[in-house]
Amino acid sequence: MIPKPPARLVLDTNVCLDLFVYRDQRWQRLLQSMESGEVTCLTREDCRTEWTLVLQYARFALDDQAKQRALAEFDRLMLKIDTSHLSEVTLPVCKDRDDQKFLELAATSGAHYLISKDKALLKLTRRTRKLGLFEITTPEQWLAQYEYATTLVSHAN
Repeated sequence: MIPKPPARLVLDTNVCLDLFVYRDQRWQRLLQSMESGEVTCLTREDCRTEWTLVLQYARFALDDQAKQRALAEFDRLMLKIDTSHLSEVTLPVCKDRDDQKFLELAATSGAHYLISKDKALLKLTRRTRKLGLFEITTPEQWLAQYEYATTLVSHAN
């Protein structure tokens, strides 16, 4: 049997905060799948720049060590790619212009999923599905699908 390549994911900044800053236990399985290479999480320069800026927000009250730890983990687990050479894809426009870059990254990188908690992005899931692109889903929904698929594969073997 030929091994299936890892699913390609794009994570929005709020999901990254949950994973790398808050260590939200609900998403522990997602973090484990990233660490094991079961999934590949993609980013690009402007998404990483947003991440570094968000870590500086006073409302998170992160000390320098926490900021560095979150940035290092992001850099270790997120594959930074250059999408500038890839062709543009017609996409729906997100109401929150700051989130458009995540749609662009998912489309140009061939991602299977854009995992988000952002309502403006989640409202576009039908449209990206209809275009035959990627699935926009919440972490909860993705984990439920992932666990179901994992169970099917383990029972098949």
